[in-house]
Amino acid sequence: MIHFPRRLFIASLIALMLSFTWSQSFGEMVVKIGVSSPLTGINAANGKDIENGVRLAVEEANAQRVRLGGRDVSFELDSVDDQSDPRIGVQVAQKLVDDGVAIVVGYYNSGVALPSALVFASAGIPMIHPAATNPAITHQGPKSVFRIIATDTQNSGTAGKYAVNVMKGQRIAVMDDRTAFGQGAVDEFKKAVTKGGGKIAIAEYTNDKAVDFSAQLTNIRAANADILFFAGLDSQAALITKRMRELGMRTQFVGSGGIADSIFLNVAGPAAEGAMAWEYGRPVDSLPQGRTFLQKFRKRFGTDCLIYAPFAYDATWVAINAFRQANSTKPVEVVAALRATQHEGITGKIAFDPNGDLTNPTSTLYQVKGGRWVPVTTIGAE
Repeated sequence: MIHFPRRLFIASLIALMLSFTWSQSFGEMVVKIGVSSPLTGINAANGKDIENGVRLAVEEANAQRVRLGGRDVSFELDSVDDQSDPRIGVQVAQKLVDDGVAIVVGYYNSGVALPSALVFASAGIPMIHPAATNPAITHQGPKSVFRIIATDTQNSGTAGKYAVNVMKGQRIAVMDDRTAFGQGAVDEFKKAVTKGGGKIAIAEYTNDKAVDFSAQLTNIRAANADILFFAGLDSQAALITKRMRELGMRTQFVGSGGIADSIFLNVAGPAAEGAMAWEYGRPVDSLPQGRTFLQKFRKRFGTDCLIYAPFAYDATWVAINAFRQANSTKPVEVVAALRATQHEGITGKIAFDPNGDLTNPTSTLYQVKGGRWVPVTTIGAE
């Protein structure tokens, strides 16, 4: 019998274990999913909500041990802070490209999404939008851009028709924050009002840094407007409703997209009562998987989700399922799989039209009653 020295035996065992570990690591494929959203600044809460929605889906997928091309896959979250700034958005978009992400879930701001999309298109990287709603995002040319949320044409168009046909608005005012989202939403609202035979009595605007809206509201009051449709930040919407109350205005406030949240309620205070907002999709807790999602989100992050986490979660699973369907991360094959998507998500049925937008978008009108947002009606866009 041959006897090995003890130290040689231990060294050989360690080498064998390292070799096994290396071979296992070598066989695993790391697939990076990029996320761009505002993680600092005034929109950080919504940006973090998006990031957490993606993170939850990535963790669940890794627990399922997905395989592609015969190899185990480890999905990695690669998150960047675009600060709601188009210039910074383009810079961090290039970082995601350099990092080798296979797909991108983003954005929160349409104004950041529009220029950043071209960076990913030139690199052949597909994108899925969970929050950016300007219609132009999916009409810039690249056919690798998708969106799982209603566009401004759909959401604000629905709001405009409702203002004329149901609310019977006679003298309708509009105000936007001059961002790509704000202007786009108001433009679509105005088109729908005019098409429905309504009248825009006055159009005002501000900027996304403003905190005083006295001049605009004084003009709107003088125009005797019965409805004010505002498209901008939730915090600004809350300040506008407070100032309307202080000015003794009876004009009905109606907001668009991302306003029906706790931030609005906290800032507006008693002035929030009666305010309305058109939001994307259906109330999550009314959908088959909605309550389960809300519970596991709270368990994982210790807080309730805001508006966009369910959309970000769904966008991530649509991406992961596209990888599975294609059995690959090659962009051409993944884009083809995305175009064939038929996914029952938290937010509802997800399928894409030729532009990459939802085939069955919906919008829900909420109103503040008793200090909380209550759904009034849900309407499918035409």
